[in-house]
Amino acid sequence: MTLTCEELLQKHPQAWKEATVHSFLEQCKLGTIKEEQFNTWLVQDYLFVVEFTRMVARVLTAAPVRDFDVILGGLSALKDELNWFREKAAERNLDFLDAHRQETCMEYCTYLYSLNGMPYALQATALWAIEYAYNQGWQLPGEMPAPYQEFAQRWGNPGFTEYVKLLAKQADMALEMSSENIQHQAEQVFLNVARLEKDFWQMAFNAG
Repeated sequence: MTLTCEELLQKHPQAWKEATVHSFLEQCKLGTIKEEQFNTWLVQDYLFVVEFTRMVARVLTAAPVRDFDVILGGLSALKDELNWFREKAAERNLDFLDAHRQETCMEYCTYLYSLNGMPYALQATALWAIEYAYNQGWQLPGEMPAPYQEFAQRWGNPGFTEYVKLLAKQADMALEMSSENIQHQAEQVFLNVARLEKDFWQMAFNAG
């Protein structure tokens, strides 16, 4: 039986819930998140996205040509996202140049690098899971007040949702052509991403 992204979600609902539903996001919705908490998330997420961009570039080198368009589209969006992060940081008088990655962020970035050289099916699964976690994390709470609505819209908008669906299709196709052993490893990749996402939200929440 071929493993799919949807089956991963069905097999591990609790792990996925913990990755996408968190008090940090709920307090953004309520408008009660502390400035220190949100600023910590903003800085650490920028540092993460820098390494995530490198990861997506490496995924491209492993991908079949049929998947290039979607991945290249993601890389183009990441260029805009990094510039947007810098704008948001400037608005909050935050300086990324003096920032250092906290332990949780460092662990996640190290995991991204560890995917290099793995079979494409595993890299595609990770890429989908990471993007879908952000899509769901910012979308599930619903309408947020300013200034958090801008952040929710960036990852929760319909266009991003469609992009994630395309990533899922590509991961499913790669898994379909993979061995049972690779599919088993893909399940662990999914669980690793879920745990790291949960820990990242908690890292920011703890700053308060």
